[in-house]
Amino acid sequence: MSKDIFNTIDLNLLRIFLVLFQEKNTRKAAERLYVTQPAVSQNLKKLRHFFNDELFIKVPEGLQPTSKAEELAAKIIPALNDLQSSLNELEAFEPLTLKKKIRIAFAPQVMIRLSGTFILELREKAPFLEVEVVNWTSSTITDIESGQLLMGISYGLDVKPKHIREQKLVDLTGCCAVRKDHPIQSKSATPNEFSKYELASLFIPGWSEDLPVAAKKMKELSLPYKVGFRSAYPMAIVDVLHKSNMFFATSNLFPFSSYPSLRRIDIDTQDFELTYSLNSFFHQRNGNDPLTLWLNSLIKEELELAIQ
Repeated sequence: MSKDIFNTIDLNLLRIFLVLFQEKNTRKAAERLYVTQPAVSQNLKKLRHFFNDELFIKVPEGLQPTSKAEELAAKIIPALNDLQSSLNELEAFEPLTLKKKIRIAFAPQVMIRLSGTFILELREKAPFLEVEVVNWTSSTITDIESGQLLMGISYGLDVKPKHIREQKLVDLTGCCAVRKDHPIQSKSATPNEFSKYELASLFIPGWSEDLPVAAKKMKELSLPYKVGFRSAYPMAIVDVLHKSNMFFATSNLFPFSSYPSLRRIDIDTQDFELTYSLNSFFHQRNGNDPLTLWLNSLIKEELELAIQ
């Protein structure tokens, strides 16, 4: 008779295996599980004995899963994610009494407009919820996978892991920001008119790492372009705009009212789409998580108000 694994294994060991597989480091796994590192090592011994395999091999970078561990992860992780989602649905959700620490990543264009109002709104509706808002980086999707981030807000991604869900929050309209006395004085301008000036651009991982989107569009139209300044920090872009004739390709999410020395110029073109979505990214295991659903709804409301 074959071994009845489900009825003989301690299911807590599977949770430990899952975190070890994600972190590939016993110390980091212990921190996530709120236990000591020796306790994780002891449970790893139990897992190895139960499955008759090393499961993880020590390497300079940490732990490397064996082929048996890879096979095991492929089979149990979807089931554990479904179980977590089902149990989360059973938990009553009340923001006013919720006590929890979470981290959310905002892309730069979201950070400059939403971070302050969002935090103030959260303080009112969920006073005991501790929220850390961080910049969207090249590791954001990985951090969502590992559970270090609950969610991230940015533009749509061409490539992402299949277990990372993407939900559209709002559609944004492209426009440009320039200083008040910029040589282009009209309320709208063509890409050809903008091509006479240098471009200031935000560096957004997964969206404009190699070349700014505005530069790509000009290249497609066979127009000359020069990227005069790039930064991951919106305030650096604002400072450069104040002191130069550069233009900043942005969207109607940019807080023009907060910077009276800057003004908006709409883009007059039929050659490319000016509307694009701002999306929320989160792990599929949190697809039915009440907190994730509530935060998505709250952020969506704040964004809709911001672009009115």
